[in-house]
Amino acid sequence: METVGILGGSFNPVHIGHMMLASYLVQWGYVDKVWLTLSPRNPLKDPGELIPDLKRLQMLSIAAKGAPDIDICDIELSMPRPSFTINTLDVLAERYPDTRFKIIIGSDNWAIFDRWREPQRILDEYGVIVYPRPGYPLEDDHTVGMEIVNAPMANISSTFVRDAIAKGRDMNYFLPAGVYKYIIDNRLYRPTEKK
Repeated sequence: METVGILGGSFNPVHIGHMMLASYLVQWGYVDKVWLTLSPRNPLKDPGELIPDLKRLQMLSIAAKGAPDIDICDIELSMPRPSFTINTLDVLAERYPDTRFKIIIGSDNWAIFDRWREPQRILDEYGVIVYPRPGYPLEDDHTVGMEIVNAPMANISSTFVRDAIAKGRDMNYFLPAGVYKYIIDNRLYRPTEKK
């Protein structure tokens, strides 16, 4: 049975840290594929900073183009909002019965995992892969259904990228090929322009 890792996020925008992690998990054999799963709105985040879903989805498409075993998933765009991970996993499991799904989260999210909707069922029925994030050290955790991966850390965030673009910095080397051009061409993340 194929194992697909679900790397969910607002991807506002997708950056090389996301792609490095996805590539690492596939190449080092933790999963067979990674699906970059666009969240329309994270219930634990402020929705005010998000650019439109379809623009973020287009950037994901550009980023994943030609990336071996990394695909995009837009299932949450057609689901009720706010989107909860357990609901997404249930819909995917029903739609793809011959695929095993695991979620991929950073140690920052693992620290608040108990605040998620039905965290124990996620662990029991699907499984969680946790990667290190700066400032959120991972102890040897023996939680059943949770696996720690020692993926290389890239101390980069979408917030950093947005702020840098707003200040006129060149983010070409911080984003997957083609994404920076899309941002510039569409005048995204400019301080004087709102969505």
